[in-house]
Amino acid sequence: MSDTFLPSGDWPRMLPGWVWLVGAGPGDPGLVTLHALNALHQADVVVHDALVAPAILDWARPDAEMVDMGKRGGRSSPKQGEISDLLVSLAKEGKRVLRLKGGDPFVFGRGGEEAQDCLRAGVPVRIVPGISAGIGGLAYAGIPVTHGAVNSAVTFVTGHDAGGDTPPLDWAAIARASPVIVIYMGMRNLGEIAARLMDAGRAPDEPVALVQSAATPDQRVLETTLGQAAADAAAAGVGAPAIVCIGRTVLLRQALDWQALAAGGPIGNPDPLG
Repeated sequence: MSDTFLPSGDWPRMLPGWVWLVGAGPGDPGLVTLHALNALHQADVVVHDALVAPAILDWARPDAEMVDMGKRGGRSSPKQGEISDLLVSLAKEGKRVLRLKGGDPFVFGRGGEEAQDCLRAGVPVRIVPGISAGIGGLAYAGIPVTHGAVNSAVTFVTGHDAGGDTPPLDWAAIARASPVIVIYMGMRNLGEIAARLMDAGRAPDEPVALVQSAATPDQRVLETTLGQAAADAAAAGVGAPAIVCIGRTVLLRQALDWQALAAGGPIGNPDPLG
């Protein structure tokens, strides 16, 4: 792809031996940044995650090497160390390396770890942020993570640790302090997380939204409650990849489901918070 697809300007050049860690956004190719597009134009090799849309990969140079290093829950996946070793090895061969990640590389994307591994090996890095699924993916479902009538704080957490278990967070403190909770990679442990939050005082009827394959043509949204979330997800077949949003901002989807409007649907309740 030619640089003419970029607006005129002094765009940074990707130098041989460098690794650029770049966020590709939550799914919709239109959410890719211009810096990410610039990187795709220049990279000799693109090391990408499983969740990066194929249309985005099509924007790479025609002769670029494409390496799929996506992690897939429940299936054989590359280890984190293997990914870092590959980035370092490719850079030391003098290649311009693009590490392309879904969402934002520094938001539960292991981008910080990969950047450190590169720097320890003497490989310079550049970071290009992307739109995180916990913000952009929910926006595609018509759910704002903050709203003046609901919350002045939001907590983003991961739903599993390195071993796949519920992370050892202070769930009681989170339950008390955060009106809205957004959970990445939380489907496997959703029932346990919900139980811990309810044990700490969150109401079983608190609104919850599960957004599967956010910002893609396969997006599905299940609106449920904290007490029923795990059972409803199983019954509806909603699974990973998904973002979980807990809190009253979920109700605003009744007004802000702009994708339904774009499909010709009627305007919903403009004041669902009452």
